[in-house]
Amino acid sequence: MRRKYPNLCKPITLGRTTFRNRMFSAPMGGTDITNDGCIGPKSTAFYELRAKGVAGAVTVSECMVHPQTDGSHAYHLDESILNSLACATYTADAIRRHGAIPSLELSHSGMFAGTYMTDKSRQHGLNQWGPSDAVRADGVAVRALSQEQIADIVRAYGHVAGLAKRAGFEMLMIHGGHGWLINQFLSPLFNHRTDEYGGSLENRCRLAVEVVKSVREAVGPFFPIEFRMSGAEFCEGGYDLAEGVRIAQAIEPYVDLIHVSAGTYQKTFGITHPSMFEAHGRNVYLAAEIKRHVSKPVATIGGLNDPEQMEKIVASGQADVVYMARALLADPFLPRKVTEGRDDEIVRCLRCFTCMAERAATSTRRCTVNPLIGRESEGDEVVPVPESRRKRVLVAGGGPGGLYAAYTAARRGHDVLLCEKENELGGILKSERALPFKHEMYELTGTYERLARRAGVQIRLNCEVTPELVEAEGADALIVAVGSSPLVPPIPGLDGDNVVVVNDYYKNVDRVSDDVVVFGGGLAGCECAIHLGQEGKRVHLVEMRDELAPDANVRHRPLLLREVEKYVTVHTGYKGLRVTDEGVVCADASGAEHLVPGTTVICALGQRSRTDVVEALRDSAPFVRVIGDAARVSTITNAVYWGYHAALDI
Repeated sequence: MRRKYPNLCKPITLGRTTFRNRMFSAPMGGTDITNDGCIGPKSTAFYELRAKGVAGAVTVSECMVHPQTDGSHAYHLDESILNSLACATYTADAIRRHGAIPSLELSHSGMFAGTYMTDKSRQHGLNQWGPSDAVRADGVAVRALSQEQIADIVRAYGHVAGLAKRAGFEMLMIHGGHGWLINQFLSPLFNHRTDEYGGSLENRCRLAVEVVKSVREAVGPFFPIEFRMSGAEFCEGGYDLAEGVRIAQAIEPYVDLIHVSAGTYQKTFGITHPSMFEAHGRNVYLAAEIKRHVSKPVATIGGLNDPEQMEKIVASGQADVVYMARALLADPFLPRKVTEGRDDEIVRCLRCFTCMAERAATSTRRCTVNPLIGRESEGDEVVPVPESRRKRVLVAGGGPGGLYAAYTAARRGHDVLLCEKENELGGILKSERALPFKHEMYELTGTYERLARRAGVQIRLNCEVTPELVEAEGADALIVAVGSSPLVPPIPGLDGDNVVVVNDYYKNVDRVSDDVVVFGGGLAGCECAIHLGQEGKRVHLVEMRDELAPDANVRHRPLLLREVEKYVTVHTGYKGLRVTDEGVVCADASGAEHLVPGTTVICALGQRSRTDVVEALRDSAPFVRVIGDAARVSTITNAVYWGYHAALDI
């Protein structure tokens, strides 16, 4: 078979282990971590799914090697803990039995121990240890590790590495980046020691070299060891790429793969995990430069989800391996689709940070475009129903929830008709086509449509669902996914010719002048304002509340607000009174009136459910389920999740 992406699909041998392709699953933390640090069954299923999806390697993250100085609530591998070794063994086996190489990330949080605890008061109560005495930005004191403690940590890396090999892991990743302990020693930002572990680059690399040597002694000469590092830290006081090259050269003799990431803890979140405001592969140049100066294979990572781009990275010699994390949440079967030439079916990551925000909020996982994530143990295959139970299913609405519901119902063997009242699919996603940094969200419609049609869904456009249509089609089940409509309150002038509703901006781009007022500072308003500012327009943003974008998730919101600050003049605490040809007249908290200037006004005041349509359809079929914004104005995540389960419930 001739592969469409031959370089991505080509095996690679590290040590004496051969990996089936160059697409590796990056470290992602599990969710059901037991109180004593064992890998829970939900996490095992979480990692196994990426192995089923034909990733070359699947890395389990993170195993903390020295609980005496690192109280992080993460995995531990310790023979004194009941079931610790067994849980690790079951996880390695779950990965390996599907042909992927199981890898375990060995780590130490250093001065940021307990980062992923949802109860931050517990985190602040931990002893925090780092290379030097310090006080963290949040006021927590950090104590410098003694040389005796350092030696014990080095021994612990080797000991845990030996246990990991015994459990069946066939590669180990040493985490030396992102502001964790080894990176703290590498970085002049954190390391102010005056002994042999501080000062010169050689001294700052000493801990990393000692750790890798300890691991090598434990696992033997031919066992693959990978070192994950930040190619540059991108912050004042941190090291740059030139020093990153020298760090890689110092580590190179002792490892089989150099994994080049970027950034440091808290300061560079949107670079380490490139946001939608960054270019895909924005960190690849770091790996490419390091590869020029080392002889060992190099891996790259950072917002990669396009097979064509990844193929070019490998083919051009910028890197030997490409890692993906969020892309394999959105579509765990991305590598399989690449190898089978089905890349047009890949569900692309939106870089919306729902996955990370959910983990921070509830210690679980969700993905906007993949309802199975975090719930993999419930089964990752849609089981067809017996022929005797197959139904005629009608889906009202062609937005993301309706499309995914139709796709799921068809995969189960039902006869599915999806009707959309407008002349194109997408629902509220249509409005994203005009925002370049959200193009993947708009393109999601095309992907879901392709999957639905190939599953057998019949799609009718310009067809509004009515009770009469439901009866005429003989529907046994009706999924109501009719979405929401823009909220346009009766404010004088808001119906004027100079006003464009944010949902319709994509149809009215040419009507928008160079001086714009975005009326409404929720997520949709902020993102539209950023885009207009990026285009060079003068943009004012009016919000009645005291804060912007409270509907944005906790990971996306800080990055969003940073972009707003770059491009937009913000007026919070302003209540819109009337719209004129010159802008929006607002009242401040004292009642004083102010004109916010702009010859075009974008109305972004929110959405309301189409309850009238829902009520008209509620009794139209034996089985009726209302999903997405039609049920409650919410998120694409909920629309897709509810649609998936509505189809499973038929």
